[in-house]
Amino acid sequence: MKKASSLSELGFDANGAASGFFRPVADDGLCTPTSHRRRLTKVSVIGAGNVGMAIAQTILTRDLADEIALVDALPDKLRGEMLDLQHAAAFLPRTRLVSGTDIAVTRGSDLAIVTAGARQIPGETRLNLLQRNVALFRKIVPALAEHSPDAILLIVSNPVDILTYVAWKLSGFPVNRVIGSGTNLDSSRFRFLLAEHLDVNAQDVQAYMVGEHGDSSVAIWSTVSVAGMPVLKSLQESHSSFDEEALEGIRRAVVNSAYEVINLKGYTSWAIGYSVANLVSSILRDQRRIHPVSVLATGFHGIADDHEVFLSLPARLGRGGVLGVADMELTEEEARRLRQSAKTLWENSQLLGL
Repeated sequence: MKKASSLSELGFDANGAASGFFRPVADDGLCTPTSHRRRLTKVSVIGAGNVGMAIAQTILTRDLADEIALVDALPDKLRGEMLDLQHAAAFLPRTRLVSGTDIAVTRGSDLAIVTAGARQIPGETRLNLLQRNVALFRKIVPALAEHSPDAILLIVSNPVDILTYVAWKLSGFPVNRVIGSGTNLDSSRFRFLLAEHLDVNAQDVQAYMVGEHGDSSVAIWSTVSVAGMPVLKSLQESHSSFDEEALEGIRRAVVNSAYEVINLKGYTSWAIGYSVANLVSSILRDQRRIHPVSVLATGFHGIADDHEVFLSLPARLGRGGVLGVADMELTEEEARRLRQSAKTLWENSQLLGL
C-alpha cells in the first residue's frame, strides 16, 4: 500500500480546505510568503521598558530575528540595555543589535512591536490616559509606516485593543498587517489554571479568552477541551461546585492575575515577553498557528457591521500577518458577553475622534 504524505494524495482536494474554519482577511497583496524570501529578518521594538526588553530578550534567545532595533526616548537607558545584551554575544545566536531615539533606526523592519505608552498618573481618568497614549502613537506610528511600509505592526501597549485600532487608523495599513497582542497572554493564564487543576501540561489544554484584554474579557468555557474531551461537562459532573458563580470567579482570577504580579513585583514582564515572542515566531516563521489576538471584529458574532472595533478572536497567523479569523461556535451567553465587550471598546474608541 502506498504511503501518503498528505490528504491530497488520498484523494482529498486541499484547495480552500481552510475556508471552512476561517473567514479570509483582506490584504494588499504585499505580505505574501514569497515576497519576503530573503536572508535577513529585522524586528524593531519601540519602548525599552520592562515589557519591551523582556520581548527583545526572548526574541534574541529564541533566534527569531537577524537584526533587532531598539527605540526609546531615554538615550542612556537605551544604550545601557543594548550594551547589556551585546555583552552576552558569546552565549547567544548571532544577531545584530542597533538602537536609537529616532524611529529611523527601524527602517526596513519586517515586524515592528510597539510597547511604548504613557504611565497612568494617580487620580488620572482612563480616558485622559488613553488620549495621552493616542498623542504618543501619533508620533510613533506614522513614522514607523514611513520607514517600513511593508512591515507588520504588533501592538502591545495598553489599552491594547483601542491602541491597535488607533495604530490601524494612523498607519493606513490593511487590517491583516495590524495586530494587537490581545488575550494571547490571558488565554495562557486561563490554560495554566485549568492545567494545574487537571494535572496536565498547559500546552494540552485548549482554552480561549476572547474580547477585550481587560475587565470585560470573555472565557469561552463551551470549547475548553483536553485530549478532545470537553472539560466543562466533566468538571460539572464530578464537582457540583463548578456552577456559574465558580466559573465567573475563575474568569476574574485570570483578569486579576496581572494586577497580582504588579502588586508583588511592581510590573509584569516575563510572561508578556514569552507571549509576544510566541506571536513573533508564528508570524515570521509562517507557522499558521492559531492565537487569540486583537483583530478587526466587525461582523463577527453579531457585532455591528458599522462598528470598526478591534478585540481578540482566535486568528491564524503567518508571514502575511492575520491570514484568517476563526468563526467560533459560541453559546448565546458567550456571544452576548462578547458583543457587550465590543460595545465597551467601540464607545471608548469613538471618544478619540479618529
